[in-house]
Amino acid sequence: MTLTLPLDTPVPADEVWSVSQVTSAVRKLIDRGVSTVWVRGEVLQCKAWSSGHWYFTLRDDRSQFRCCMWKQNALKAGKPPADGTEVYALGTPSLWEEKGEFRFTVTTLIPTAAIGLQQQELERVKALLQKEGLFDVARKRPVPELASTIAVVTSTDGAALRDIVTVTRRRWPAARLLVVSARVQGAGSAAEIARALRIVNRLPGLDLCIVGRGGGAREDLAAFNDEQVCRALAAVSVPTISAVGHETDISLTDLVADLRAATPSAAAEAAVSDRRDVLRVVDDLASRLGTGLSMRTSLAAERLERTADRMTCAIRDMITARRAGMDRLGAELNALSPLRVLQRGYALPTGPEGSVLKRSAQFTPGLPFTLRVADGDVRARVEPES
Repeated sequence: MTLTLPLDTPVPADEVWSVSQVTSAVRKLIDRGVSTVWVRGEVLQCKAWSSGHWYFTLRDDRSQFRCCMWKQNALKAGKPPADGTEVYALGTPSLWEEKGEFRFTVTTLIPTAAIGLQQQELERVKALLQKEGLFDVARKRPVPELASTIAVVTSTDGAALRDIVTVTRRRWPAARLLVVSARVQGAGSAAEIARALRIVNRLPGLDLCIVGRGGGAREDLAAFNDEQVCRALAAVSVPTISAVGHETDISLTDLVADLRAATPSAAAEAAVSDRRDVLRVVDDLASRLGTGLSMRTSLAAERLERTADRMTCAIRDMITARRAGMDRLGAELNALSPLRVLQRGYALPTGPEGSVLKRSAQFTPGLPFTLRVADGDVRARVEPES
């Protein structure tokens, strides 16, 4: 492939500098141009390393730069200052050639006993919201165990959203995530987050709302300490989870939300149940239900069997009693039967129509009649008297 350059394209001169030569020259310019100076600023993210050196950031309302304080000077300064502490720092500006980064090497650090402007605003908002009860535990709502529709207020470009989606899909794939995009740092981000939280209240069928972002520098998390964001979060109609920064970062939205999660991934874990745990619970309930039904069925069968035995005995006793009564009545009837009288040698005459002949006048000459004896009937006729 042939590359054709425009005629007016500049070409390298005879002398071409390397990156190292540029950074070295810039460092020399800085070293010659600015000597040791006092700087007033707000300390941010001061960290004491195991080597004894301190590394932190100094900032004001417009700019910031990285600082280092070597061990021998850090020992004289005492305890590392907390975030937001305003200090006077005596040091020398320079350039770290290996990284090409501006750095301020501090030799003396004196607190001004004043809190930085941003920290002042943070303390004001915190005190106001606490006075109004927005941090009260009594107003915290429980997070639903089986949330099906979840609103997520965060940046669509950040890793926080990817973490929430990944964890949710792994734990409860049926959950529906509704992403309300908002910038989470920089100028205007607080207004966007507050607007997104107001939109959440207009979404139908929501069970839960997650608001947050991944980790970052303290100034990157400033939007989640904004008063309008905290008030908008408190006004969300469904339970809320705040997941801002890393585990060690605590913002005002963490205090306002119904639940604080250390990271976005932890927020997703708190928002949805693990389907494997739910399946285990369902299996356990099914087993317990089956055992309970089996026990109840066995008990009912035993009761029915005992009832059938009692009914069988009762019916048998009733039949026996009735049979004994019938035998007694039969004996009594048999004792009164005319046939028993016939067995003693008596006979019973009956006329042609079956009527019993009781008087001698009924025996007219030539009258046929039947004489009933013990073992049968004998046909007879009345003979006339000779």
